[in-house]
Amino acid sequence: MAEEKGALQSARTWIVEHKLRAVGALWLSGIAGSIAYNWSRPGMKTSVKLIHARLHAQALTLAALGGSALVEYYDHQSGSGSRVHNYAKQFLPPADTNPKKE
Repeated sequence: MAEEKGALQSARTWIVEHKLRAVGALWLSGIAGSIAYNWSRPGMKTSVKLIHARLHAQALTLAALGGSALVEYYDHQSGSGSRVHNYAKQFLPPADTNPKKE
């Protein structure tokens, strides 16, 4: 059970660090699966197949972005917070050390 939790934790960590890649991969696999499914149905026009695939991809994209927002919210609530503040501390000087022009 400990290995399974470690694998789950490592997957969650990767998703948190690569949110945009995770959403993009989910969208790409969804659109590919939708096109494959629609192409296996012989009674539809090509334009209708493409419209259905696009609608499926849009719904999947919204679900993935919602899931990404939930992960970000959970990280913020659990105390790890957003990494934006860490980047700002690393690359931007503190506000009180900037010389003022007079």
